Amino acid sequence: MIEPYHATAERIRQELAALERVTSRAIRAMARAREQPADQDFYLDSVALNLQDFYTGVERAFRRIAGTIDEEVPAGHNWHEELLRQMAQERTGIRPAVISSETADALDQYLRFRHVVRNIYTFEFDADRIGRLVQGLSPCFRQLERELQEFASFLEQLAESDDSVPEGE
Repeated sequence: MIEPYHATAERIRQELAALERVTSRAIRAMARAREQPADQDFYLDSVALNLQDFYTGVERAFRRIAGTIDEEVPAGHNWHEELLRQMAQERTGIRPAVISSETADALDQYLRFRHVVRNIYTFEFDADRIGRLVQGLSPCFRQLERELQEFASFLEQLAESDDSVPEGE
């Protein structure tokens, strides 16, 4: 079980690097939308896509943790919400909570927005809602980054402690 811990920690860190880029792109596109009101809709499309990518990347990391560490990935029509809740809960004897309940609450907004992006036309986007999401994106990402880095470190410590156990014991 040692290698999956290392691999999961590395995948978390890779996902965080991609999430940082997506966060930056969303913020930059929103700034352009405000600077160029005549083309705002085109920039808002970009912002929305990056906000969707943000939560998709978060969920990719969570699914990896759920499948590899918890050995239980939610299924069913509301699996997205269940996965988010699962990450905010300690799994006794397996792992601490991956994220805080505050981070889960913040991420829930991006989960819900991703659903909107996938189910309406781009010309129906609510610019004010997108603006609020972008405003909260950087603080949300920074908190998520801290918590996922801590979790990745936890996994590496677990792997190292398993490394020190002689084979056959």
